[in-house]
Amino acid sequence: MPHYIRAIRLKREEVPDFAVYPFSIPAIRHLDRLELSPGVTFLVGENGSGKSTLVEAIAVKWGFNPEGGGKNFNFATRDSHSDLQKCLVLEKPPNLRGDGYFLRAESFYTLATEIDRLDLSHAYGGRSLHEQSHGEAFLAVLNHRIHDAGLYIMDEPESALSPQRQLSLLVILDRLEKEGAQLLIATHSPILLAYPGALIYEIDQSGIHPTAYEETEHFRITRDFLNRREQMLARLLEDEPPESH
Repeated sequence: MPHYIRAIRLKREEVPDFAVYPFSIPAIRHLDRLELSPGVTFLVGENGSGKSTLVEAIAVKWGFNPEGGGKNFNFATRDSHSDLQKCLVLEKPPNLRGDGYFLRAESFYTLATEIDRLDLSHAYGGRSLHEQSHGEAFLAVLNHRIHDAGLYIMDEPESALSPQRQLSLLVILDRLEKEGAQLLIATHSPILLAYPGALIYEIDQSGIHPTAYEETEHFRITRDFLNRREQMLARLLEDEPPESH
């Protein structure tokens, strides 16, 4: 299986100031070298932990457009990505070629608009992504554009997908891995995190740590809520002030 990126390394000696964003956030402040699976690697953590910032920087360093798409996409509605990629090294084998794509829920509308502008709907199922629901359009990209060996980076894909369609994404991940793809995914979804054999890194205030699926906070909170829903709701809501009229 191709290993498009073996590891990510932060050139710490070139970081201007670890007290300044984005180098101040936990995922970056404690980063030295992070090995990736040749198959599927997940980054999971709370909002603000830095997983999306890191994923975006890796995508930009690889040559993807910051707002999504393949290497041939070059559009921007707002130049908001950080300079983190300038301090990153992607450890990769020489002369390894393949397809690739950066898919992020946050800027999906802009990506769909660019696909229409370039008249590329034929490569995404033959129908404008704007003429479909968010979930349908997201799956259209996954089914029609993301295939074969390559590097695929996704940022919170579950944002566009119902639980049922997250199960569909698990099938797509399995197909891609069998086709020789390497995937790096930032997610909050306990459904996606369950993908067999994936390498999971959890980000907290102390940095980035490999962890088992059952040890992720997302799994534990979801399990506890489903198993003890009434007790948890009672505890969460018992101190809520009465609704004023």
